[in-house]
Amino acid sequence: MPKREVEIVVISDVHLGTFGCHAKDLLKYLKSIKPKTLILNGDIIDIWQFSKSYWPEAHMKVLRKVMKMVSQGVDVYYLTGNHDEMLRKFADFEMGSFKLMNKVVLPVGNKRAWIFHGDVFDITMQHSKWLAKLGAIGYDSLILLNTFVNFLLKLVGKEKMSFSKKIKNSVKNAVKFMNDFEMTVSEIAIEKGYDYVICGHIHHPEIKTITTEKGKVEYLNSGDWIENLTSLEYQNGKWELFHYNTEEFDGVDVDTINEDDEDLNAKIDINLLYNSLIVKD
Repeated sequence: MPKREVEIVVISDVHLGTFGCHAKDLLKYLKSIKPKTLILNGDIIDIWQFSKSYWPEAHMKVLRKVMKMVSQGVDVYYLTGNHDEMLRKFADFEMGSFKLMNKVVLPVGNKRAWIFHGDVFDITMQHSKWLAKLGAIGYDSLILLNTFVNFLLKLVGKEKMSFSKKIKNSVKNAVKFMNDFEMTVSEIAIEKGYDYVICGHIHHPEIKTITTEKGKVEYLNSGDWIENLTSLEYQNGKWELFHYNTEEFDGVDVDTINEDDEDLNAKIDINLLYNSLIVKD
């Protein structure tokens, strides 16, 4: 599969280190593109649920692929989220074309994009972090159940389904939260004079124009790589949502050792990462 050239790619909510992460699918996607700028918009490594006992090779390969892009001169921005908030103490770190930040404002064409994860606008995160963490564990368990059920559905030739999506879309408070989140970040972006506001966090891929009495802004959300398997792509003056399709990437090999699978164990030491980032309460 030839690599697609893309000016900007935004990915968020990958949750490496959890059972629900689609690391192999993400790796196939990363191998299919040639971006000038890659923005990892939070919750890439799930430090909340990080465990030395669960770190599959595919999860490591995603980090290797990102490092490979950095070595090739791709501008990579890692913006911190709530599940990887422990990286915030290293914010403003730069190494070559790699930058670790909490938020960033980037020129996109002749416009400006305000990019951040979005958890700062989540009341649950601000006032009941323990509840949010408990919810994350429950969400991961639901994803596990969903994976098993979808495996059975595939065996009998039925369509896949998503329990968590159905629950979120059917609960009025959840829908209201998403709408409030989108409106809040958009109102602030309009006040600041930005043309685009780009977030993750709520696992709801979206591109839409939000208008208030003070102006308008393009609101974009990159979704996630747990259920939606989506990213944002900017090319030829236009933003689009990319939806990963399993059948389309069937021929992409991520298991064979190649140039992206060089031995990086000394550079990415999971035990060291665990011990340095996981703070016991």
